[in-house]
Amino acid sequence: MKKRIAVLASGRGSNFQAVIDAIQEGKIPATCAALITDNPKAYAIERAKQAKIPVTVIEFASFPSREVYERALLFAMQQANADLFVLAGYMRIVGADIVRSFPAKIMNIHPALLPAFPGLHAQRQAVDHGVKVSGCTVHFVDESLDGGPIILQRCVRVLENDDEDSVAERILHHEHECYPEAVKLFCEERLEIVGRRVRIR
Repeated sequence: MKKRIAVLASGRGSNFQAVIDAIQEGKIPATCAALITDNPKAYAIERAKQAKIPVTVIEFASFPSREVYERALLFAMQQANADLFVLAGYMRIVGADIVRSFPAKIMNIHPALLPAFPGLHAQRQAVDHGVKVSGCTVHFVDESLDGGPIILQRCVRVLENDDEDSVAERILHHEHECYPEAVKLFCEERLEIVGRRVRIR
């Protein structure tokens, strides 16, 4: 039976599009049941409309506190009734209550080879640090910042004349391949978390 996935996004949603495309091409055995966004101006909304995916906007600025916002977000996620939640450029830290509500059911992609360079501006961190290799990491979300069990990683070389933008662009190309692959593995029930490790069956 096909899995139900829901996507959380805050911006342009290029990784969201990569997942939509993979579903439409039959590469991921799933249906996308919802897009949930904290940004009413996110271009991801247009992508969802074009793919006829229901959109829920929960605008962060309209809530009196992060706690109240997170309660509304948790309710929206529960309503989506998804097997997997895919964070695709969702620019907020997911609160502990949400993580605990969906253990091993929230996935994120990060533009660095974790555990190196967690948090914001990972590509800039990598360039400033002078690394020769960077990349992207798909991981399950836990209560730590970008610290959950790693599912897949892809490497890119960092060249002498690279800046933050050129590294980010090269990494993004790999993100668009890596993220749908990780979602596919989940939907095929081929991922098993053993301690800190994710085994691919």
